[in-house]
Amino acid sequence: MRTMEGQTMSFQVTVTGFSQDERLDWVMLLSCGHRQHVRHQPPFINRPWVTSEAGRHQHLGMVVTCTQCQRGMPLPR
Repeated sequence: MRTMEGQTMSFQVTVTGFSQDERLDWVMLLSCGHRQHVRHQPPFINRPWVTSEAGRHQHLGMVVTCTQCQRGMPLPR
């Protein structure tokens, strides 16, 4: 959390869903409105759960830090 102009700001958001981009990479849909790629590319990125519908479903509601909110980035259109 960070305080700015007397307001407490939290960049902790929840995963509300998943979609795929034009390259068929999985993207988390976040409660703040931002999107974040979540890839499984061993050995560098090891997230086998993203490759199955059941694995993605288990991560709905997961709390993550939105780095785009931290940077003050606008929401995608």
